[in-house]
Amino acid sequence: MNITDRIILVQEDLTQMDVAAIVNAANRSLLGGGGVDGAIHRAAGSGLLEECRALNGCATGSAKITGGHKLKAKHVIHAVGPIWHGGDSGEDNLLQSAYKTCLELAGQYKCKSLAFPNISTGVYGFPKRKAAPIAIKAVKEFLEKNELPEKVYFVCFDSENYALYDDFLSQDLKF
Repeated sequence: MNITDRIILVQEDLTQMDVAAIVNAANRSLLGGGGVDGAIHRAAGSGLLEECRALNGCATGSAKITGGHKLKAKHVIHAVGPIWHGGDSGEDNLLQSAYKTCLELAGQYKCKSLAFPNISTGVYGFPKRKAAPIAIKAVKEFLEKNELPEKVYFVCFDSENYALYDDFLSQDLKF
């Protein structure tokens, strides 16, 4: 299967995705927050928070996996993206690492499908136009070398991110 056939762009509610795993744009505590993080915790129920408490947080640029609880997804992969500090604090590498770690966990847990939000582009302030190609590159590079996940969804909540991803994906950028 062609790599571009394995990447799907949608504008939907991440918490409603019927996939093996969804990615949570989490904070380092993993104990819930605003935006995507809060929405996932609300939709999954209190069991998710209890499971996250036992994980003792997560480093920026990394990820940890839990069950999906009340979600359609079997798993939630909690990725901690970087807070934007102007671009000179290793933010690009940390964002790429967050995506890569999620993909590795999905593979380890035999997830055939994985859905990503736009990590770090909300309250963490990572510029959307800069984040999209980093995310796409990380996914494409991983899929070139790995059979799982079979499908990766970029789930955009808003039309601005959807348009950016659509533009970058249609360019078939050479990284």
